[in-house]
Amino acid sequence: MKKILFYGMTGEKMCFQHILLNALDLSADGEEVKVIFEGASVKLVPVFEEEKNPLYLKAKEAGLIAGICLACSKVMGVYEAALGSGLAMINDMNGHAGVKKYVLDGYEVISI
Repeated sequence: MKKILFYGMTGEKMCFQHILLNALDLSADGEEVKVIFEGASVKLVPVFEEEKNPLYLKAKEAGLIAGICLACSKVMGVYEAALGSGLAMINDMNGHAGVKKYVLDGYEVISI
């Protein structure tokens, strides 16, 4: 079994939906997959929540989403809305969501 972390940086909805598609596809085949919203992508969490985006909700319900960068959610002005998603706020790297814990645990990191 492979371990894959999708470290989403892009705030472009279509690009992030492809992250979710790939995460769900790999997970369906038995791979261990996690997704982190980092950088501009944190702005998509409230959008996905409001529109009840089916890919996002499926990934969320499957436990594939590790969380959201705390610092970026504050800088991007979506902290309160992101908190409302119920997803974890990650701040293990100077307030940001780091990859170290995943790298040390054998994850391949894909950053988009």
